[in-house]
Amino acid sequence: MICITVTPTSRTLAPADLLNASRRCDLIELCLDHFIAEPNVGDLLRIVDKPILVSCRSVRDGGQWKGTEQERIQLLREAIVAGPAWIELDLEAAQSIPRFGQTKRVVSYSSLNRPLSRIDSIFEECRNAKADAVKFTWLTEDLDATWPLLAAVTQPRDLPIVGIGVGQSGLTFSLLGRKYGSPWIYAALERGMESFDNQPTVWQLKEDYHWDEISGKTRFLGIVGSGMSENITARVFNAAFQEMEKPIRCLPLLPGAIEKFPGMLQKLKINALIVDPAWRGDLTSMITVPATADAGGSHPDVLMETSQGWKGVSTSCEAIDVVGRAVTGTDDWTGRGAVTILGQSQSALDLAGFFAGKGAAVSIAGFSDNSAATIARKAGVRHVPWNAVFDLRADTVVIADFGTACGLGKGQLNPSIIRERQTIVDLSVGLTGSEFAREAALRGARYLDPTLVFVEQLKITFQLLTGKDLPEAAFQKALAE
Repeated sequence: MICITVTPTSRTLAPADLLNASRRCDLIELCLDHFIAEPNVGDLLRIVDKPILVSCRSVRDGGQWKGTEQERIQLLREAIVAGPAWIELDLEAAQSIPRFGQTKRVVSYSSLNRPLSRIDSIFEECRNAKADAVKFTWLTEDLDATWPLLAAVTQPRDLPIVGIGVGQSGLTFSLLGRKYGSPWIYAALERGMESFDNQPTVWQLKEDYHWDEISGKTRFLGIVGSGMSENITARVFNAAFQEMEKPIRCLPLLPGAIEKFPGMLQKLKINALIVDPAWRGDLTSMITVPATADAGGSHPDVLMETSQGWKGVSTSCEAIDVVGRAVTGTDDWTGRGAVTILGQSQSALDLAGFFAGKGAAVSIAGFSDNSAATIARKAGVRHVPWNAVFDLRADTVVIADFGTACGLGKGQLNPSIIRERQTIVDLSVGLTGSEFAREAALRGARYLDPTLVFVEQLKITFQLLTGKDLPEAAFQKALAE
């Protein structure tokens, strides 16, 4: 069951919000703390035929209430008299507001500064406050912080428990809660109407993650990251799994302590991961199976669990090769002439090894000469000091580090390094536009669009994980949505 949170500020527009929400959910949470002027709760309850849960949260509990505590308690008392299906009461309020009529009570406890530690005792306090359901809300910035909340929701108890994860892993908790039997999960009606930062929208849950098809039998494919490419990967793969009638769905993950991560994956029965290229972390310590010649690099973007442990594969070099063949019109472009790698990241190391392995004369340069020199030594290629890099004549220039800015300022890459007839491999951005693309066009260079590389990576990854081609119809449907 899904509960859409509506946060109207206007008594005039509130009915529209309730009607819109009623078309997409099973339960509506009406947040009174966002109203500028006190609403008539009874009139609002009669607008829709879906059950309504009324809440009025203080700032301490993540709400927007501006009045006094006494006024908030009085508004909650009046709301109960109006007869909603549910009323949410924080633990303190629940102890002073008696049960009334047929309205059921969600007794809530929030901890927005750190994860909760004494779940059992708080649960008992909520039960003693005559709860019909207990709600926990706390900070979930990564999987470590999400774990206790998930344990609280999934542990068998005689009262149902619902939860809200506030933070970057809130969506992760919502999807896991759906799989493991949470009575309902919360969603915003649309962007700009969230009751807290990063709350998933009902559209995102439905269209991107197919929440209504998730059950106890669903297997999750983990996607490490929380950016645009993670979201599109999930949308494409979920559409493909749906078309193939496979009970597999994608789950966004942000690891906390890497040493705990494999154990959590085992308990969640997740045996494969896709790593968002924009994610700044490093999972190489998880890998226990030695890389093979076809692994593609030492910084994997796909991890798979085997009987011997976790192994990693990098798909980026293969994707770059495929896109480059189309752009240059030649199959052996990676081994031709001189290649300059601009960067000092693990990606730069992998690309240097890739191009050198194809037979190209590879040079590496970076903003930090020491870091770039270290990468060059590891790759067994030539290092060029940054003050000399613009004198190089290269057939291919690779901008290897994500986030490299185009410009003339300090810490930016001067676009004059791009010359006519060169091939430019741009990995500085994910799926957003790049100034290097415009500069390449102005200067008559061939340009490998990072979006095309990303699309090719999706195809390679899907084949790697499933042994099947990514369905074109599902691919087009997901991108169109």
